[in-house]
Amino acid sequence: MQVKWAPNAFVRLVLPLMAGILTYLYYGPALPVLWPLLLGLGVVFAGMQWWAARQPQLGPTDAAGLLAVLVLYVAGLTLTQQATESRAADHLYHFGGEIEFYRAVVDDYTVRRPATYATTVRVSAVRVAGQWRPAVGGIRVSIPLTDSLPAPQYGDVWLVRGAPAPSKAPLNPGEFDYRRYLQYHQIYHQQFIHPDQYQRIAVDPPNLLRAVAMRAARVVEGVFKQYVGAKREYALASALVLGLKDDVDQQTKEAYANTGTTHIMAVSGLQVGLLFGAVSWLLGLLPGRRGPVMRLVTALVGLAVIWSYAFLTGLSASVLRAAVMFSFLIVARAFGRQTSMYNLLAVAAFFLLCYDPYLLCDVGFQLSFLAVLSIVYLQPRIAAWLQPKAWFLERQRPWQPPAVQRLWRWAGVSTDWLWRATALSLAAQVATFPLGLFYFHQFPLSFLLSNLVAVPISSLAVYVGLALLVLKGVGWGLGLFSASLAHGFDYLTKGVACVFEWMIWFFNEYIFLIGRALPGALVSGIHITAPQAWLIFGVILALLAFFSLKKLQWLALACSFMGVFAGSRVWAARRLATNEQLVVYSIPRRSVVGFWQGAAADIVPLDSLPLTETERTYRIVPGSIGRNARRVSYWPGWQHGPVPAVVAEPGLVLAGWRGRQLAFVSGRLSGSTRPLPGLVAVVLRRNARVQPPEVAALFGTAPRIVFDSSCKSWYVARQDSLFRAAGFRTHDVALAGAFTVQMGQ
Repeated sequence: MQVKWAPNAFVRLVLPLMAGILTYLYYGPALPVLWPLLLGLGVVFAGMQWWAARQPQLGPTDAAGLLAVLVLYVAGLTLTQQATESRAADHLYHFGGEIEFYRAVVDDYTVRRPATYATTVRVSAVRVAGQWRPAVGGIRVSIPLTDSLPAPQYGDVWLVRGAPAPSKAPLNPGEFDYRRYLQYHQIYHQQFIHPDQYQRIAVDPPNLLRAVAMRAARVVEGVFKQYVGAKREYALASALVLGLKDDVDQQTKEAYANTGTTHIMAVSGLQVGLLFGAVSWLLGLLPGRRGPVMRLVTALVGLAVIWSYAFLTGLSASVLRAAVMFSFLIVARAFGRQTSMYNLLAVAAFFLLCYDPYLLCDVGFQLSFLAVLSIVYLQPRIAAWLQPKAWFLERQRPWQPPAVQRLWRWAGVSTDWLWRATALSLAAQVATFPLGLFYFHQFPLSFLLSNLVAVPISSLAVYVGLALLVLKGVGWGLGLFSASLAHGFDYLTKGVACVFEWMIWFFNEYIFLIGRALPGALVSGIHITAPQAWLIFGVILALLAFFSLKKLQWLALACSFMGVFAGSRVWAARRLATNEQLVVYSIPRRSVVGFWQGAAADIVPLDSLPLTETERTYRIVPGSIGRNARRVSYWPGWQHGPVPAVVAEPGLVLAGWRGRQLAFVSGRLSGSTRPLPGLVAVVLRRNARVQPPEVAALFGTAPRIVFDSSCKSWYVARQDSLFRAAGFRTHDVALAGAFTVQMGQ
């Protein structure tokens, strides 16, 4: 596996750039301003190149190459630093809670949730102490979903009363770090805005082209809504062709995730690649296609089609990535450059990261490039393992009837296609396997069965869906001249729509069938850390090098990586086996306590109402996965659970576990209970009407006062100051996150 750098020049450029970006992500806040250093290194590099060019013999290429790597590394650091909006002097962070009003513009798609609309606004000015000041910053906002309030639209300018709050850190053990996710998109604040807190005062889109594209995407979506009758098929049609997934129900999303076919509903490289392939095939039928003029025409048409499609999908980030990648491929072909796919991928990644360094943190960016890279390298090698076409063709005999010979030939062609599709799916999984475990904590063993049928049919459905849009456009054009002609043409459009809907129904039913037929094919609850993911990547790369170079050193390296990975898993399991932990969870409007012992847990909702599927999935399950839990039991209240609890008096429950005691107070303290020293914490629930002297008389001031999520914010604000003044330590799970007690400490 010898690396040839000459045809892969940009691979050498993008690697140090990515290293610089990663370094800033981990150590950025501690670094000084970096652009003077980059400027100085750039001047030194230019001077060295000028000096080397004037030498009669070859100059110091090694030194210049190392300096170029250093320049690109510092460039990655500097670009990421400049792209970090929170460093600006007029960022929202510097105004804190002093903001009275702010002016902002809606700068993203609006997501419709069951009870709210969610979108992102970009601030342009804030009013502090009666004066307006320029400001920058992104805010993730939510507003109630009501019949009287229209959905926020891209470009709406709002005047909002009140100050946004900094994004919250994860509130429960193992919970998804939504704050970090927002920060990677330059959003550092969140706010729930009531209807009387904001007013739309203007419409001024930050990007007029994107505003038109998003409006066009909704118009095109209306075509599917008109011609695709079934709600589920219409939702999948919008997701498949346009990437609009607002109407896809949760059950369908889970079915696709469990079978490894979620990528079908995300408009990205698959759809753009299909479009590119169709355009290339059609243009390849034209005469004179190998001439320079025809190559230029082909490139212009290909670019126009791809970017028109990107426009119709609202210029979403995933489509833009794919469009940029294929644009470089089209331009390279137009100029007759025999560049490798590795270099084209590196070029696309280099320019995308220069535009936005934080794309490196985007899961879609990582999966897209790794999948394409793996397909380019591995798919031909895996496909070469078997030669089904040759095997069937060898069975042909001259004396056989023509029908039998055609049967052998078609069997060879179809089997060869099936095997190549299998090789492609396997190749894509090799590189994305570690990321799937790290981000999604699961691996669908049925991905081959799912993709072998769903991907070809969904690919054909994309073509049919695009044909439907074209026919609708033609019909609209005919309607300008003759209403009767347009009406007759509409029957053809409806026929294509019927085929489109049937195809979507078929592959969707197939996905559900796979899920029902193979319920145990999804391996879930897998937890690996970032270093462990890197170790898996190391094993894969070392094995690929071994199979290519046939040197035992690479196999030994792969075994070493596997040994370190296994050792880290054993060490983590041993550390958790003796870990005992008590957790008061932060779940809105709920009182929930967890008792953890190694890989087993008992979760007790104190209000005796079972946790909803959403509450378990997003609040409890991530921590369970992080601990590799083997048993998690949910008990509706104390009376059914294994944790001993005593009702000392109405509104006061005393629970003991592993030698520690907690008091749960949900009402008044009557004073009939004797003093109870030695408690770990006193958990106040449901706005318990107690005063610090009453608590101190019964429990002393040593226990921590914990306000659980069933307490109102106004109650916590009032009681917190009173208890702190009385000498208590307090903890609000709604703001500070879950309250955790490690047993044995």
